[in-house]
Amino acid sequence: MKTIAAHTLGCKVNQYDTQAMLELFRRDGFEIIPMDQEADVYLVNTCTVTGTGDKKSLQLMRRIRREHSSAGLIVCGCMAQQRGEDLLALGADLVLGTQRRNEVVALYHQVIESGKPLCAVGPLQSGQPFECLSITEQLEHTRAVLKIQEGCDNHCSYCIIPSVRGPIRSRPLDDIRKEVLRLSEAGYREIVLTGIHLCSYGRDLNPVLSLLDVINAIQETEGILRVRLGSLEPVVATPEFASALKKADKICPQFHLALQSGSDTVLARMRRRYNTSMYLRGVENLRRELPQAAFTTDILTGFPGETEEEFAETKAFIERIGFARIHVFPYSPRPMTPAAEMPGQLSSAEKERRARELIALGEQVANRYLSSWIGQETDLLPEEIVNGCWEGYTPEYIRVRLENGNCLSGVPVRVRLVSAGSSVMRGELIHESERKG
Repeated sequence: MKTIAAHTLGCKVNQYDTQAMLELFRRDGFEIIPMDQEADVYLVNTCTVTGTGDKKSLQLMRRIRREHSSAGLIVCGCMAQQRGEDLLALGADLVLGTQRRNEVVALYHQVIESGKPLCAVGPLQSGQPFECLSITEQLEHTRAVLKIQEGCDNHCSYCIIPSVRGPIRSRPLDDIRKEVLRLSEAGYREIVLTGIHLCSYGRDLNPVLSLLDVINAIQETEGILRVRLGSLEPVVATPEFASALKKADKICPQFHLALQSGSDTVLARMRRRYNTSMYLRGVENLRRELPQAAFTTDILTGFPGETEEEFAETKAFIERIGFARIHVFPYSPRPMTPAAEMPGQLSSAEKERRARELIALGEQVANRYLSSWIGQETDLLPEEIVNGCWEGYTPEYIRVRLENGNCLSGVPVRVRLVSAGSSVMRGELIHESERKG
């Protein structure tokens, strides 16, 4: 039996695409094995959002070619879309961009039969249909990622994604329903909706749909207990949207609202479609309807021209929102983006200094958030046993280690959170008669 190993760089969308391609290989008779084993074929799904993504992608390619010179090498994803022919020159046998992934097995067999490497990277154009890739077996124990949208039309000044992912394409609602049903029947209890620009779901469909249509469709699926949303822009969090989420009892009150900067002048240079007042209103709308909502975000620091005053505004805004978690990235210029040509490019050392400060601040706000849960009750969806204890996530995406009681994977239990660690809280199983209500 032929074997294949894969490594994914970047976002949850990439993770979904990798698992879907591996499923196609499994159906073709391949065995999926870990990356640290000797495989017949290696698949690398690349990321080009930052310079670090490019660097890691290229390093992994070169290592595979050096250590497994006779193995097949498939390279796909965002960097492949941008630099397809270059990656062939570095030893890839098959290069796929951000489309034709559903043909990956057939294209690889074509390479083997012809003995010639192939770059199957095509143009990204408006009007292209959504490329439906489905997964029936995922890596998580109870939680399944579901990709419902591809592409972005925003063209922020620093972002290369529109040029490597193309314009927005939405997955047909009937296809979403079918995959959710398959996942429910396979035992998954939580669905995580993901896409490149999730808020734009349905704008390109006829009739036009919205993210709420997807949520409502999943609400109707028996067996699914939770729906978790991927990254959102704050402008989607209108009072009407928040009210609709409150009525959707399966929705998880954890929202990743993209911020990037807490300074209005930096946001304007980034060409983001909101300012801090709009962001704050979005948070307030969601908290009004879902008081225990957790908020996470991304911060891009060291943007061209970012002054110390603007950097201080970002730190103050992080404190004001009270995030449960922040992800910090130092700005790196991307080719063919307006920000790469802007004046006031900061040194790498300065960007790294600011990133370190924000990471430390992020740890403080995360610890503060977790500590606020001590003594409170919530639901837990047990996933796996780790060092003899059940672990899983609350609706607010708090990782909890349950140190008493017996559980079943995927069967929710009520817990009291009793202490906070650096990344995992300790919880105690409580019985129905002990609930606070």
